[in-house]
Amino acid sequence: MNYSEVEASILRLVTEATEDSARAFAEQTVTRLVRPELLHAAAEDELTEDARTALTTGCANVLMMGPAELHDLLAAIDGGILVDDGLDTGVLTAVTALAHWKNYLEQKQRSELYELAVRSIEDIDHEVSATLDDFLATPEMAAEYARIRRLLAPGPE
Repeated sequence: MNYSEVEASILRLVTEATEDSARAFAEQTVTRLVRPELLHAAAEDELTEDARTALTTGCANVLMMGPAELHDLLAAIDGGILVDDGLDTGVLTAVTALAHWKNYLEQKQRSELYELAVRSIEDIDHEVSATLDDFLATPEMAAEYARIRRLLAPGPE
């Protein structure tokens, strides 16, 4: 499958998923995208101490926080970014995942799930550099796509 086909398939899966499947996918994916090891490469001069603390707290407690708490943490992170460009990829992945999760909790829009899925695919792509023409050629990318499909696939009727 090429990248566009993967995106289209994920969009279809997100749209057709049951509420329970959608929630399970969202929880598992946001947890994967805010894992602590993503934050290790962040340079000390990228975030203020308050922003770093807010990010660490948000990542560690993502499933226990409501949208208002996440909103406050995201504001603290945003206000404490010290670089104009070039924020560490892991930090950017975690912050973006927190924002999509917060938006999903607030609005229940499936587009936020799609964005989480794409961020998850991009996270794998950052590690293995998949080719656009055969996007699932690497075992890591194929496994992530299979995980997304398994979680979002409609259950038995």
